[in-house]
Amino acid sequence: MGYTIPSLIEDKISPRAKQLIKLVNDFVENDCIPAEEIYFGQLGKGEERFKYVPPIIEELKQKAKSSGLWNLFLSKHYPEGAGLTNLEYALIAEIMGRSLRIAPEATNCSAPDTGNMEVFAKYGTPDQKEKWLKPLLNGEIRSAFAMTEKAVASSDATNIETSIKRDGNHYIINGHKWWISGAGDPRCAVFLVMGKTSFNANKHKQQSVIIVPRNTPGITIVRPLTVFGYDDAPEGHCEILFKNVKVPAENIILGEGRGFEIIQGRLGPGRIHHCMRSIGAAERGLDLMLIRVTDPSRRTFGKLLAEHETIIADIAHSRMIIDQARLLVLNAADMIDKVGAKGALKEIGMAKVIVPDMLLKVIDRSIQSHGAGGLCDDFPLAYLYAGGRTLKFADGPDEVHMQQIGKLELKRAQKVKEEYEKRPKIKNVNAKL
Repeated sequence: MGYTIPSLIEDKISPRAKQLIKLVNDFVENDCIPAEEIYFGQLGKGEERFKYVPPIIEELKQKAKSSGLWNLFLSKHYPEGAGLTNLEYALIAEIMGRSLRIAPEATNCSAPDTGNMEVFAKYGTPDQKEKWLKPLLNGEIRSAFAMTEKAVASSDATNIETSIKRDGNHYIINGHKWWISGAGDPRCAVFLVMGKTSFNANKHKQQSVIIVPRNTPGITIVRPLTVFGYDDAPEGHCEILFKNVKVPAENIILGEGRGFEIIQGRLGPGRIHHCMRSIGAAERGLDLMLIRVTDPSRRTFGKLLAEHETIIADIAHSRMIIDQARLLVLNAADMIDKVGAKGALKEIGMAKVIVPDMLLKVIDRSIQSHGAGGLCDDFPLAYLYAGGRTLKFADGPDEVHMQQIGKLELKRAQKVKEEYEKRPKIKNVNAKL
């Protein structure tokens, strides 16, 4: 299946990016999607699910690396990256989203590693980059970002209670984290932990981010959590205890009190990577629906499913909202390229809210067209739905983004009022608007 670059941005896509788009599309369609059944079949059973990685993923990683389809997410601002703009990567990530479980990892473009690599690339010291960024870029290890906590409302990161206490040439970490994606992976070698180095400073200067090697004494993986029954093995989303975990002082990133600065930098482009991939996941959901409803064996009340008006309407609605969401994502990516993530907060927030809703609607319609089959693992739809619902929390819940979008709009109020007042006054009192 080919991929068509939206015509309104085609002139912004470099010849090299266009070639990469074609190569990624071929890789996803001819290698990743056909490998999905093998991948899930190779997953361990029971307690073994978090002890080893399906061999097929390493085979795909080697093929992607040899084909130059590697670390494409790091923008042209980083020497370690592939030199793409965020807009160009948005198109590539969409294609990867068609094989959401396999393609991102096979190309070393999967969360949480992408965000963590960006932290090391943007804020890390030469020693930190050599020790952690280099093996992450090579796909030799994986990582996790430990921020969310069980006992507080972590959507407001100022609530985080994990303590990072200076003790001579070391820091001592104590805290209770959960929903830490990637922590269950046997390849996970390092955590980036967010906690407080001060409980008395300005509320946005209390937090710090520190590097914690996975094998440091005092770390306990309590359990892997599930999303609607899916455990996402072997990476998982884990509940973790940090009890008197001791790491060298040089493991602090950027310095004490810089946590908010770091997470904002980490979540800039990263906030819409999920959105980019979700467009591809929605496209696959719609494709599966088209295949299902045109299957000659699927007839109800004397008609093909595709001949029923409700099905036709569902297909039309799905097509429209996918294309609408894609434009939002591409606009956000383009704004990041132009003004940086901080200047594109409104565009990022709108994409972050709209895209998961779109994905859920499209996948739900596809599930409905598949009947009871859509609820089980004979098709990827239930898994995609679970992932889509998760995105309404990941990288900030919808409510937080809505607050930010609304406040940014309200900042225009005074200017709007002034512009209205400058308009010529209508002298004819009988004139109508």
